[in-house]
Amino acid sequence: MDQNLSYGADYKYIPATSVNSGAGTEVLSDIYCHTIQIVNICFVQDPETKSFVLIDAGMPKSADKIMAVTEERFGKNSRPKAIILTHGHFDHVGGLVNLVKHWNVPVYAHKLELPFLTGKKSYPEPDPSVEGGLVAKASSMFPNEPIDIGSSIAELPADESVPEMPGWKWIHTPGHSPGHISLYRESDRILIAGDAFITVKQDSLYKVMVQDREIHGPPRYFTTDWEAAKKSVQTLEALKPAIAITGHGEPMYEEELSEGLKKLVKTFDQTAVPDFGRYVDDEQ
Repeated sequence: MDQNLSYGADYKYIPATSVNSGAGTEVLSDIYCHTIQIVNICFVQDPETKSFVLIDAGMPKSADKIMAVTEERFGKNSRPKAIILTHGHFDHVGGLVNLVKHWNVPVYAHKLELPFLTGKKSYPEPDPSVEGGLVAKASSMFPNEPIDIGSSIAELPADESVPEMPGWKWIHTPGHSPGHISLYRESDRILIAGDAFITVKQDSLYKVMVQDREIHGPPRYFTTDWEAAKKSVQTLEALKPAIAITGHGEPMYEEELSEGLKKLVKTFDQTAVPDFGRYVDDEQ
């Protein structure tokens, strides 16, 4: 395995948390969602083989916590068959380098995310000037430089299948990042949406802390293409998911999810797109 793995030079612990930090939810018998500070990771198990994958890799400095949760859930020295990334922002790859070194497992992401995961390209800087609350204003401290996991990263298959996740497909849902994906299992209409939409108002410090549940567009301070983000939400709403697990906030089910997604699609320009901000101005 390629051992020259590294985090970005601006990688650091971010002192942000919520009431759900350290708590987990068994969404279905084969799907477990766990909150690391303010972001969710997800374990999806194959009911037949009992092998499992990890979706996303938490906040910076969280690798030990993720390993502990993994062993508590699946047994001592257990490791996933693979790690699937919805995208490569710092709060979704925070423990990734350490996890790859410890577990020696492959990581999969959309081809448009690969430059941000192989040290080649930084994400656009977060926008603390964007319309929003205290989290948005504090976003200038958030890392945006690329991590490098070298040859451990692979491109997701072009046929939209998901490695080690039979019955699932990946859907390109850009806007929040160029290669953002969501994961969908048609048999029970369960959606792992990443940050394409979320179930907490992520730019509000109070709502993040108390995890006030409501559907919102992607986090404003990192979203750079609002037209693409809108189309991605429309794509996901058209699936009529029965359950959604998002990158931030609690899982949402059935009617609450359906009504919330319909409302988001209808009001996206007014409620999701900020009135001002660096990346809003770029589009005007």
